[in-house]
Amino acid sequence: MLANILLLVLDVAGGFLTLMLLARFYMQWQRISFRNQIGQFVVSTTDWLVRPLRRFVPGLFGLDMASLLPAWVVQVLLVAIELSLRGAVFSGNVGSVLVGLWGVGLIELIRMMVYLLFAVVLGSAVLSWVSPHAPLAPLLHALAEPFLRPFRRIVPTIANIDLSPLVLLLVLQIVLMLLGGMRGNFAPLLFGG
Repeated sequence: MLANILLLVLDVAGGFLTLMLLARFYMQWQRISFRNQIGQFVVSTTDWLVRPLRRFVPGLFGLDMASLLPAWVVQVLLVAIELSLRGAVFSGNVGSVLVGLWGVGLIELIRMMVYLLFAVVLGSAVLSWVSPHAPLAPLLHALAEPFLRPFRRIVPTIANIDLSPLVLLLVLQIVLMLLGGMRGNFAPLLFGG
């Protein structure tokens, strides 16, 4: 039971840090201002890690790798700790175990990206209905827009109601199902099967 409590605490802390790093990565990628409450919160919670890493980790094609790389490392560590606390015995050579851990960590990172996008799209859609002039609304709309745009080209509005968020949320659910299936593909690397 103590191991489960420790896993819960680590998962919440690691998940929070990962989401903040991904939010920073995504806001910089989309060139969204950090001069709002959410942006300031994201910078405050990640600056201690991202700022020193920028000296060693360069950007890549305009992407802030100093935000993305630690998010991936956090997920890899969480996977390794979870498997160790659950009594998993890693077998096989060290290289294949490391590839397996990094692969599962990457899948978990992508899963966290999907959850973040899910929350942004859902929040944007809800605010557009209940409080379109809320201070958070422009930020969520700007974050969701690049992902909604392709669906808006395909899905027509019905009675001035935009159904593209529903279609995108459905696609994100499918992506989550596919990621869940992909995670099992790394088991042979981790456990030598």
